[in-house]
Amino acid sequence: MTDREQHRGNARAGTGRARRTGLAAAVVASACALLASAAQASTVTVGSVLPSPFVSTPFGQVQTQFNTALPEKGANLVSPTDGAVVRWRIQGAKGGPFFLRVLHPSGTGAYSASGTSGPATPSGVGPLYTFTTNMPIRTGDLLGVDPSNGTDEIGVAAVSGASFASIFPPPFDGATVAPSGTEPGHEIELSAEIQPTPEVTALTPASGSIVGATTVIVKGTDFNGTSEVKFGEKPAASFKIDNDNQITAMSPSSKKAGRVHVTVTTLAGASPNIGADRFSYTACVVPKLGGKHLKAAKKSLKQANCKLGKVKKIAGPQTKVGEVVKQSPKAGKVLAPGAKVSVKLGK
Repeated sequence: MTDREQHRGNARAGTGRARRTGLAAAVVASACALLASAAQASTVTVGSVLPSPFVSTPFGQVQTQFNTALPEKGANLVSPTDGAVVRWRIQGAKGGPFFLRVLHPSGTGAYSASGTSGPATPSGVGPLYTFTTNMPIRTGDLLGVDPSNGTDEIGVAAVSGASFASIFPPPFDGATVAPSGTEPGHEIELSAEIQPTPEVTALTPASGSIVGATTVIVKGTDFNGTSEVKFGEKPAASFKIDNDNQITAMSPSSKKAGRVHVTVTTLAGASPNIGADRFSYTACVVPKLGGKHLKAAKKSLKQANCKLGKVKKIAGPQTKVGEVVKQSPKAGKVLAPGAKVSVKLGK
């Protein structure tokens, strides 16, 4: 082992590794609790189809390895969706701990390191090992794996048309680097399950009172494992996951009328804001009625989603016959749709 390799190995095994391990433990504990509710969430598989036979092969040095061509039918070399890696698998692994890595192609032959999992050590009876995690991934990203030692092993299968590459030394997250070597005709036994980011496609009804308590059917995709539904910045008063494509939610109250986005959050993140997810809060925003005749006042109230309440006539030196002199509530008040506004007319 070179001095450079030894230095990097010590760094990875030292305080930097301990810090990552501590953070990873907290993340994994939280992820596992959420995964219990997301057990039935739909996922897509990315990476090797884990063919057999394979040969457990040493990494040779501490380097990132990742597949660059997977010819098997149905194999996804890159992620077909935005989301989160929730489980990953390696076959024929020995040693460790290992680290899953997300790589984003730069378009110029290099790769940006955009995320690294916590440590995972094979235990029990192999040769296939499965680990849980929660790592963001974007459409087009690839998956790689880092060992802790050059003697650590991973399964390598001989497959015509396949290839994998390596990056030495493993890049720091945020760095963009080119591969330091390639291996044609072989693939590493690495795959992962990706939970797609949820998407809201329709709301029924798409509007409700600022008072809240409107039952809204939220249609979309990848809802299983939902941890939160929000109307704008406020959490839903309650929600129930009907199935992977539908949630029944109760709208919270709002202090003002207008449209907000309804977002659904799972382990894979929050649904993106689109036109189909907008919910309109309706209200009676009391208009200014002073000086209007009764007919015009009624029209203004209707346009403001309000109703005319009690009408009383009063006399006074400054009043004009038939015009609104006073109103209650005052202009600008935001009330429930259909709220009544009383007026006093001059006589």
